[in-house]
Amino acid sequence: MATPMTPDTLMKALKDEGLKVVGVKSWKTHNRAGHGNWGPINGVIMHHTVTKGTDASVNICYNGHATLPGPLCHGVIDKDGTVYLVSAGRANHAGLGDGDVLSAVVAEKRAPVDNEANTDGNARFYGFECVNLGDGKDPWPDAQVEAMVKAGAAICRHYGWKAASVIGHKEWQPGKIDPKGPAFDDMDKFRARIDARLRGKPSKPAPSKPAPKPSTPTVSLANVVAAARKDPSAPQGKTTHKADVLLVEKALVAEGLLAAQWADGSYGTLTKTAYRKWQNRCGYFTPDTADGIPGKTTLARLADRHGFTVKG
Repeated sequence: MATPMTPDTLMKALKDEGLKVVGVKSWKTHNRAGHGNWGPINGVIMHHTVTKGTDASVNICYNGHATLPGPLCHGVIDKDGTVYLVSAGRANHAGLGDGDVLSAVVAEKRAPVDNEANTDGNARFYGFECVNLGDGKDPWPDAQVEAMVKAGAAICRHYGWKAASVIGHKEWQPGKIDPKGPAFDDMDKFRARIDARLRGKPSKPAPSKPAPKPSTPTVSLANVVAAARKDPSAPQGKTTHKADVLLVEKALVAEGLLAAQWADGSYGTLTKTAYRKWQNRCGYFTPDTADGIPGKTTLARLADRHGFTVKG
């Protein structure tokens, strides 16, 4: 019988496998304690979120929704392969599944077709929700699929399991289809990638002297606001605070809100429209009240995600 990992051990196992890991809020103590057992641990279940966007997906997996309280998994794997840990204890991700499947997972054998829902999976499995609409059209970037492989391998490596201990939700609970996508049409092929990784060792950089930390760029809120008010009506090619605006524009490009060709240091109408969309995404405005003029809260949130700081 395998004992659940401590939060620090779980994070270390994932990082040692080469994953970028972010702890969300009070994830170390955020769980469904008192609503059933947590352990013994027998395996890992992979899911898709049926949502889009990292922030929205992490929020719903952390908080849950009206009919199912959070946490809804242990880790959320986004499109770029980052793992956001939302729990280290019992989580509402697996529900009731097939006891014969659990027996096969324990024995590390190929699981039979699931046809019953008679066993509590929340007590026995780590769960990873992967950001995807699950419609068969939303793409699965290579970085995301590789992160799923690494996450499964990290748990297996810690416990000394084989890849047969990693299953899809669709293999556990009748009626489920997740994860859905070309990489998971044959879950045995997905597990083969985990097995191949387990036969090796997680790559770690060779010991070396730490590189000097690069200075963090800073954006002046006052400068960006001035540019947002002046640049849209300025003559073509004229900019107010090009260096500050360019950092903001590059962040908006990375968020998919501005075409790369318009990251030119001029806070024109397209940049203003892109920032209005960012304000809406942050949830502090409605489509009618978002004005495209940066405020300290929304600009700081953009800065946190894209490696710059805000002054003023």
